[in-house]
Amino acid sequence: MLEAKLVILNAKVITLNKKQPRVEAVAIRNGRIAAVGSNGEIRRYISNKTQVINAKDKTVIPGLVDCHVHMTSFGQFLQTLDLRNARSIKALQQKLRAYAYKNSMKNWILGGRWDQEKFAEKRLPTRWDLDAAVADKPVFLIRVCGHIAVANTRALQLAEITKETVVEGGKIDLDEANGEPNGILRENAMELVWKVIPKPNPKELEEACLMACRKAVEAGLTGVHWLLNSAEEMRIIQGLYAEGKLPLRVYLGFPVNLLDKLIGLGLLTGFGNDMVKIGFVKLFADGSLGARTAALKQPYADKPETCGMMLYSQRKLNRLVSKVHKAGLQLAVHAIGDCAVEAVLKAYEKALHEFPRENHRHRIEHCSVLNPKLIKRMKRLGLIASVQPHFVVSDFWVVDRVGEARARWVYPFKTLMKEGLVVVAGSDCPVEPISPLLGVWAAVARKSFPEEKLTIEEALRAYTLNAAYASFDENRKGTIEAEKLADLTILSDDMIKITPDKIKDVKVEMVIVDGKVVYAGK
Repeated sequence: MLEAKLVILNAKVITLNKKQPRVEAVAIRNGRIAAVGSNGEIRRYISNKTQVINAKDKTVIPGLVDCHVHMTSFGQFLQTLDLRNARSIKALQQKLRAYAYKNSMKNWILGGRWDQEKFAEKRLPTRWDLDAAVADKPVFLIRVCGHIAVANTRALQLAEITKETVVEGGKIDLDEANGEPNGILRENAMELVWKVIPKPNPKELEEACLMACRKAVEAGLTGVHWLLNSAEEMRIIQGLYAEGKLPLRVYLGFPVNLLDKLIGLGLLTGFGNDMVKIGFVKLFADGSLGARTAALKQPYADKPETCGMMLYSQRKLNRLVSKVHKAGLQLAVHAIGDCAVEAVLKAYEKALHEFPRENHRHRIEHCSVLNPKLIKRMKRLGLIASVQPHFVVSDFWVVDRVGEARARWVYPFKTLMKEGLVVVAGSDCPVEPISPLLGVWAAVARKSFPEEKLTIEEALRAYTLNAAYASFDENRKGTIEAEKLADLTILSDDMIKITPDKIKDVKVEMVIVDGKVVYAGK
């Protein structure tokens, strides 16, 4: 019998393999799982060259994968002003003022993750709020959802935004008193400021990517579906892999503005290797519930003058979806409101009718506001539901936003699974914390509409076997069984017996990717 390079003994192993759901030990060789079984069975793989880990009754699960994460943005946010804990506009101003003083050498003050729902004032911050704290240099602060931002006067001037400025797929809010821009920018209007912000150099981008990767493995992740912002990021990821600096597997999600480059090069979903490969093309159909830009079929309950906004006409959405589908690429379309989800379903139906393709595994990202009919159509089309469980915690205001009847069908995780859809989970970090365990906790311990909460095993599947299916890897990873890739996450607590409320306190003890320990706790 061949010796193993690494062996884990005395563990509570949740394999997620129905044929052998629980074992005590795992043997790893050449980056793959050589065998699973009892301690006695696996000890036969030990030689004097084998690294032996005594798990001491800790839980071992398949490596966790975040199926929706903005890695570079996360790394950059770690180096900018974090307003997640601001509970008032006054607190925002204090933090902004202190940050600007501490970072006086920076030409721009960037950051965000503020949430007006948590502010004492219960309103959006404006340019004048920012000016009162910092007026001598441009400030640009993005809401936690990433779909709305506020800029100070200097930033608006540099972006040449005036009351006459019009932007397709976006909105520039005007002050009711004087008709001037109040600094609040929604959806595509934010791009006007992004265009004038100096771009980070390659070294800065690489540092952001590395920082995000380190935080990801510390959180227990062995893989991510990495949503790219630019081609430069892809070059950096490839460089990190070539230099042996990439600690986890990457499935690449490309913005739609890079679609023509992908098609021109003839690249298809799946091109690459087990560490880095081309995944999907992502496009946005609407905005967010937090910014009230998610496209709803009926008006917002707490702002009946709006139904949100679609970012494309149905015709243009159809054209883009068909173009990606026809090119042999996987699609991931952001659609939060029920109006947007319906529009995306129409586009998928049209593309699949005109260009039939088995096993396309197209996705809808977030698919937040649903109803039974939409869910059945998603199943009929063979779509993957890519959800973010921690939204249940953050969107505590959802009943006020959409009303009780619609709120029942916001984040219906259990129903999606019962209807037979493949449900995958992610964080949408930096919108939410990158920790997959917080996502598992949010899905399992949810208090709102408890009929939609998941079991621990169902939640784990969304981050493991289902995640593997979404990247066409279900035969290579997602469970702990012989011949699969050796990606494992070791946790501090017994995940079989733990109570739901305690899941958020579970610690990541160790992370193994490709048979190598990439994180060994703190």
